[in-house]
Amino acid sequence: MKEYHKIQSVFKRDMQNKGRLLSGQWSLPEFEYLANNRWTFTEKVDGTNIRVMWDGEQVSFGGKTDNALIPAKLVATLRKLFPDGRLFASAFDGGGVCLYGEGYGAGIQNGGEYRPDQDFVLFDVRVGLWWLRREDVEDVARKMALDVVPVVGCGTLHECIDMVQRGFKSAWGNAQAEGIVARPVVELCGRDGCRIVAKVKCRDFR
Repeated sequence: MKEYHKIQSVFKRDMQNKGRLLSGQWSLPEFEYLANNRWTFTEKVDGTNIRVMWDGEQVSFGGKTDNALIPAKLVATLRKLFPDGRLFASAFDGGGVCLYGEGYGAGIQNGGEYRPDQDFVLFDVRVGLWWLRREDVEDVARKMALDVVPVVGCGTLHECIDMVQRGFKSAWGNAQAEGIVARPVVELCGRDGCRIVAKVKCRDFR
């Protein structure tokens, strides 16, 4: 199943200066054009990208890439969450399904502040060629008893950046949120067919 697409930082980076953010210099012309439109903000989780795939018969797991290794503890958690295809069969009419989420918690990145164990949180779903809308992703999460990344706001990209600059608490544990993933309220694609999705990390403004 297809690897998850790259999410662009909202501003360009100065690679001659340790990759520092070039505030005000949009990384994509689409971001500049859409900056004053309404975007949906979800919490960005500091973890490892996980794919849970169902072909209509079998469930399989993958990381950000096909060669990525998944921590053994996280694999055990995934097997408990998705022991077979019955959950998928209850939520979908057929195969070709990929759940995209984040493996997070102690031992993954700086996840010890999120929780003492490891878990999976859903952030996107693709069925065949179609990306599901946010409300449908939430419906899948309910049917499969999964956590889903929370919506933390809605507004312009400028308001998104202001929120990240101030910092905010994560939905989990005592952690500070890593940042925000922002999407236009009406999802869009660029000329290359890639989805318009931006990320803004709190640490870039420290």
